[in-house]
Amino acid sequence: MAHTTFYPREHYSAADTKYSLLPFRFERRNSGDCLLTNEVGEFHVLPSSEFDTFIHHQLQVNAPSYVQLKAKHFLSDGSSSAHFELLASKYRTKKSFLEGFTKLHIFVTTLRCNQSCPYCQVSRQNESVSAFDTTEEMLHRSVDLMLTGPAPAVTMEFQGGEPMLNFDLLREAIKYTKERNANVGKHIEYVVCTNLSLLEDRHLDFFKEHGIQISTSLDGPDYVHDKNRPLGKGTSHAVVTRNILRAQEALGKHIISALMTTTRASLKYPREIVDEYLRLDLGSMFVRDLNPFGFAVKARSALSYPTSDFLRFYKEILNHVIDINRQGRTFSEAFTTMVLAKILTPWPIGFVDLQSPSGAGIGVVVYNYDGDVYASDESRMLAEMGQRPFRLGNVLEDSYGDIFFGEAMQMIAPASCNESLAGCSDCVYQTYCGADPVRHYSTQGDIFGHRPTSSYCAKNMGVIRHIFGLLDTADADLDRIFWAWINREDVNRMRLPEPEWLSS
Repeated sequence: MAHTTFYPREHYSAADTKYSLLPFRFERRNSGDCLLTNEVGEFHVLPSSEFDTFIHHQLQVNAPSYVQLKAKHFLSDGSSSAHFELLASKYRTKKSFLEGFTKLHIFVTTLRCNQSCPYCQVSRQNESVSAFDTTEEMLHRSVDLMLTGPAPAVTMEFQGGEPMLNFDLLREAIKYTKERNANVGKHIEYVVCTNLSLLEDRHLDFFKEHGIQISTSLDGPDYVHDKNRPLGKGTSHAVVTRNILRAQEALGKHIISALMTTTRASLKYPREIVDEYLRLDLGSMFVRDLNPFGFAVKARSALSYPTSDFLRFYKEILNHVIDINRQGRTFSEAFTTMVLAKILTPWPIGFVDLQSPSGAGIGVVVYNYDGDVYASDESRMLAEMGQRPFRLGNVLEDSYGDIFFGEAMQMIAPASCNESLAGCSDCVYQTYCGADPVRHYSTQGDIFGHRPTSSYCAKNMGVIRHIFGLLDTADADLDRIFWAWINREDVNRMRLPEPEWLSS
């Protein structure tokens, strides 16, 4: 066992220098330089020789990097009393997503579904089996719990199964929520996750009336989508693409979004998948890997792939997307955009998978069809496989305090902060990543996980490292594209001065 020495505070501030090292992480890269990051998300790149000079307290005050390292909180020379106040302010801003506690509330109105996707993560049930529908009583109690929470703004998301198979209950949920919220005053956004195969004009009218957003799945052109997402004996691709266009015309293009799930069948067609999104005039795509839950576990031998194959696929997609933007058409990849926002801005993002503490229970909660409450959609999926360590309680049996501060949440919390997890705490990419106790429990049998063998870790590290590589070599055009994605602007209207700090 390696012996660890903890040096006294004086070790980090040599007697012959006027600056102290502040906490940071670093990685010596194959390019011969060093990437430095810190807890507030600041980063800096130093040549290896200059890095050695810096950590040995030999960097001269007149060196160009001295001012930058000081401004980014990698060193302190005591010249300003406001230095640590500013650092604290940045840290509070990065963690401000914790204000208000749980903001994403997912309602599973039914497990029934009319599709039979081999990678289904929730072990959906046949569409004729009504026993897997929630009841009005459980729905009302779930809404009451959502409105009890301290968050002034929440997202109410409907999932399944296929929620449109229980449309009457979805309508009742919106009606009841608005009636109850009249006395509470929360800002509520509504999202329906649907395969769009059952879309009717009455649904569109209802969505338009209540400002409901649509999230759907599109795995690519028909020869990919239909293989991944069968619909009876017909083609689901023709149905979903037709209804995407209908929804865009009725509600506006910004109201509907789509994501794809990567299976082994997807890996051969990165450009074709992107081009299908472009053909339908969708503004972005989300490249999602295969989750280890539900039917996907049983079909692993036919669907899965090494993480290295996913990363190669992701990079090919991203290169194609960047080329499209260079040609003047705005189109973004959502996961890349969120990582860029974490790297380049001081603001937190709403994506619970890239948060520390983890979003499980803290950022998101799921009310299942049977009234059981879970810490995340993935933990609900795990429960459908017979494993329920992340069950927080039941809406008919437990109070708000019992659910959100009970034994299950007490178990989840220590594994949710990557700042203190082995393998994460000293990783240079820690501040841009998250923690996923549910996935690690599923794949490794332990909520803390083992990072050297974690597919979650390998994927996120590979993606973030690649994005830093792009930033290292970015020209003004690519800077403009990335900032357009972050700010949700048209690349043709985005005008930026040359950002000197990006290349520093």
